[in-house]
Amino acid sequence: MNGFPLYPVGFVRSSVKTVLPPESFRDIESEILISPCFEAALEGLREESSIVVLFRFHLSQSYSLSVHPRGDLARPLKGVFATCSPNRPNHIGLSRVPLLEIIGNRILVRCLDAVDGTPVIDIKPFRHMDLSDHLPLPANGE
Repeated sequence: MNGFPLYPVGFVRSSVKTVLPPESFRDIESEILISPCFEAALEGLREESSIVVLFRFHLSQSYSLSVHPRGDLARPLKGVFATCSPNRPNHIGLSRVPLLEIIGNRILVRCLDAVDGTPVIDIKPFRHMDLSDHLPLPANGE
């Protein structure tokens, strides 16, 4: 497999230091410290109510193509792409979070399921749009 480099645009600062289930982050506030060279990219982001954060599961060491969801051995195996497991081929995570405030190069958010020190790959505004009206119907009409 050929790879390509990804460089963090910033890092998560959080009170959470160890891996937890995603629902444990529900009320946790954290911040994303944007590297100074990317601070200008925050222009206009304050107007958004929620953002999508792409990050790297930097504590993951390996991956498997099939996993038990949530590590629960009582649940049947699923392909890793059908789960939110952090142990995936590129160790990339994605979270939609409420944007609380931007102060300088600090983005304050809630519910980001990333631990302290997590590298942030990218940030995008989340704009809910119902795409179902724009998707083609299946050939069989269903």
